[in-house]
Amino acid sequence: MRLTKFIAHIFRRYLPSPFTIAVLLTLLTFVLAFFFTSSSVEQNHLFAIFSYWENGIWNNDLLVFAYQMMLILVLGHVLVLSKPMKGVISSIVKHVRNTSNAAVLVVVSTMMVSFFNWGLGLIFGALLARKVGEYAQGNGIPLNYPLIGACGYAGLMVWHGGISGSAPIKVSEDGHLKSLMQFVSTDEWLTKLPVSISTSSTVFSLSNILIFTVVLITISLLVFYLGKRTAPTKMDLAKYAFKARSKEGLVGAEKLDFSRPLALTFGVLILLVFLIQYLPALRKLNITPNMLNFFMLGLAIILHGNFQSFLAAVDSAIKDVAGILIQFPLYFGIMGIMANSGMVDRISNFFVTISTDATLPIFTFFSAGLVNVFVPSGGGQWAIQGPLVIQSALQLNVPLPKAVMALAYGDQITNMLQPFWALPLLAITKLRAKEILPYTLLFMLVGSIIYIVGLLLF
Repeated sequence: MRLTKFIAHIFRRYLPSPFTIAVLLTLLTFVLAFFFTSSSVEQNHLFAIFSYWENGIWNNDLLVFAYQMMLILVLGHVLVLSKPMKGVISSIVKHVRNTSNAAVLVVVSTMMVSFFNWGLGLIFGALLARKVGEYAQGNGIPLNYPLIGACGYAGLMVWHGGISGSAPIKVSEDGHLKSLMQFVSTDEWLTKLPVSISTSSTVFSLSNILIFTVVLITISLLVFYLGKRTAPTKMDLAKYAFKARSKEGLVGAEKLDFSRPLALTFGVLILLVFLIQYLPALRKLNITPNMLNFFMLGLAIILHGNFQSFLAAVDSAIKDVAGILIQFPLYFGIMGIMANSGMVDRISNFFVTISTDATLPIFTFFSAGLVNVFVPSGGGQWAIQGPLVIQSALQLNVPLPKAVMALAYGDQITNMLQPFWALPLLAITKLRAKEILPYTLLFMLVGSIIYIVGLLLF
């Protein structure tokens, strides 16, 4: 455990907040662009870099992308706070007998939910871990609560290879690749880009499903073993509950917010339109951000049963996107500088010189894992690193779906090291980062081996 304590100390002492990191990366990008690139226009080079930065920050396509990613998190959180989802959690908790079986129940459930939606999985895992702790405490069941908390966070090591993964679902949109690469690649390379990359060849590919299954089984066996080997810990947990506003004292039109028929009618309408609009794409297993968010919006309203409960859940969930909201434009500014100054081309050429078609996915995996430590946002990372990955893959004839998934695997696995996304879980479970880190580091090591072998085999 000395290693995990050391890493926790390093993160706490030397790693600033994600926003500060984004600012420092912006300044570093300014310096690198100024000294290692030249302006292609008749303008002061520094002023040209400033222009690239400003244009990147307010890139309309990327701002739409940011909003889509934030909705995925918010709507996933809102779904977890509905009564039916609470019922699902309660039904799982009732099967807790000891640390080993509790760990397996939490890790399997969390990973399965996170594969569908990372925002849903993040909060679902946190609430499930908390409720398992409360149940064990109330029934006198000895439990290693930090291990259970770590299991509730394990969904973040599979999310980017799932249905809501930023890179796979974004490249499935018509025109996104060319929009991403228009200032990076030459016309010759742009003509080689497909209109889109369907999720049937990324998320729903046989290779990804097999890799996810192996990760799920292996981590389940690991936590079962750890549950047998670790000692129970003390717990002092009060009952955690989400409370919506009461309708007592309301009059007239105010009662519409609590109208179940109105909410159900509107929710069903959304799902009906969803089927009409997206059924052809669903049949092809091609999931896009708009499709996913539209479905979750309708489902969330139906599950909450009234607008007041739904909006109260939105109010609770929106706090988790505050940091992301303000960071995305900074990442887009970095991308604007890198793309327009020629930095992307220089870096991709470097990777091409040291890689082959077999090793590029491995380099992509490790570099994505490293970048994720400093840019703990899959969407922000795709905006910055995506052009590098695509350009390098084109030059080495690496299949684009494989390159996209290599980035996704690398990004998600170091979430087990980077504590940023664990903050909501830590707040709900009342655990500390250093308590779950010993277990999440083991998850990361085992998961990395599986992902690397998967990239080499497929």
